[in-house]
Amino acid sequence: MSVKRLTLPARVKALTVPLPPGKTIRPDLDDDEPAVLWLSKTSPPPGLWEELRAAHPATGLWPLLLTHLDGDPCRPWIEGALVPDDMSDPADHDPAALLPKWWAETGDERGPWPGLAPAAGVDPADADATADREAAALVASRRPWRLGLVAAGRGADALTVVGWDGPANHTDDTAHISAVLRSWEERFGVRVVGVGFAELFLSVAAPPSTVDEALTVAAEHVAFCPDTAWTDDDLQGYAAGLVGAPAWHFWWD
Repeated sequence: MSVKRLTLPARVKALTVPLPPGKTIRPDLDDDEPAVLWLSKTSPPPGLWEELRAAHPATGLWPLLLTHLDGDPCRPWIEGALVPDDMSDPADHDPAALLPKWWAETGDERGPWPGLAPAAGVDPADADATADREAAALVASRRPWRLGLVAAGRGADALTVVGWDGPANHTDDTAHISAVLRSWEERFGVRVVGVGFAELFLSVAAPPSTVDEALTVAAEHVAFCPDTAWTDDDLQGYAAGLVGAPAWHFWWD
């Protein structure tokens, strides 16, 4: 069963938050397919992502900061390289089963799967405030960002609803990624803020506070995105970089 996709154009039209010029995007730009993304033509002004994030409970539209493949500004967003019909429902997948399976596929040198990191206990208001700060930092960076809007009940699901397949070399069903992100939203106050061709930018309200705590989180990162975590052969060194970090950045090869 596919994740439920709400009607996007009607929700965008009903917005009371002023938007810059933009247009809706259909998968493969096929007029017979429903629109899955509203995309701005230019970079969003400071503060707009935050305003749209705050309005999400009323609008059902999750904002994303979107950047393109290096050297090809049309991929994936402008050219509609999106495959929502290939995705299942995140609710059908258990992170406690997905992550140890992926961990085992990375090889035996990492040792046995340590289990999921315990929940940190997060105030949703703190998670939203951290997301707003990360969004502001991304907008202020030199990367070419556009604003995207996706009709999704939560940020974790927006990736599946829009049909993003950036992690295709790791899993061909982005619902697996969304399922883990749902768990991270609940345990660490993670919010999905930015997405690239095969990159993911998350805010983290409750990162690990010690290296010992971070080691279990680091194992989840290795399983979730080996291409990022394997850049540091020392798991302890990778974990140390997670201590107190308010943002996580992943990329898939």
